[in-house]
Amino acid sequence: MNLFKYAAPSTFYPLAGRLIPWFYGAAAVLTVIGLYIGFFVAPTDFQQGEAYRIIFIHVPSAWMSMFVYLVMAFWAAIGLAFNTRLSSMMALALAPTGALMTFIALWTGALWGKPMWGTWWVWDARLTSELILLFLYIGFMALHASIDDPRRADRAAAVLAIVGAINVPIIYFSVQWWNTLHQGASVSLTKSPSMATTMLAGMLVMAVAFWMYCIGAALSRCRAIILERERNADWVKEVVL
Repeated sequence: MNLFKYAAPSTFYPLAGRLIPWFYGAAAVLTVIGLYIGFFVAPTDFQQGEAYRIIFIHVPSAWMSMFVYLVMAFWAAIGLAFNTRLSSMMALALAPTGALMTFIALWTGALWGKPMWGTWWVWDARLTSELILLFLYIGFMALHASIDDPRRADRAAAVLAIVGAINVPIIYFSVQWWNTLHQGASVSLTKSPSMATTMLAGMLVMAVAFWMYCIGAALSRCRAIILERERNADWVKEVVL
């Protein structure tokens, strides 16, 4: 299969339409499985009690908030460097989903922090850098919307996305670089997991579910952006009619 032919909006649009139901379907099935494992199968934590179960939503959303931003910055950089329309559209399509993941991570983190720390919010290094990530997503979308010419908007927003990418490693390593209330990583590529196998399984299933949802949402939004930007093209008129 020649993947380069799908770099054109006219060929990517129908491909995305065929893939979207599969990603949404996988997200729905995996979410049910992950929540069942997390809330009914995984044992109660001996330190945090039942309150720890928020991690089955909090941790995957936090992972995706960072991952989506890096993917968004990647596509924005490709669009800026090679002036490819679809790359910039994909970056713009990813921003709202990334902002949603960041909001969910902050919100569930507050729900978790209240019983664990006795407060909804502290100006902790990780919490603060995650909040900055939300502002970066919002700033990316606001900057793009403030410029009438789409191509100029793509370039300006791409610069912000690329510069803002430095915040992602700050979020990840914040618990190592500073004295922070936030606990360290429970899952690491270099160390054995510090949680029960059932807990880890539920968290990973939910992470894949969030991943599938983010892809489906980005593809759906990208199709809408394509129709808006290419509305005068003959192939779009045929699709609409």
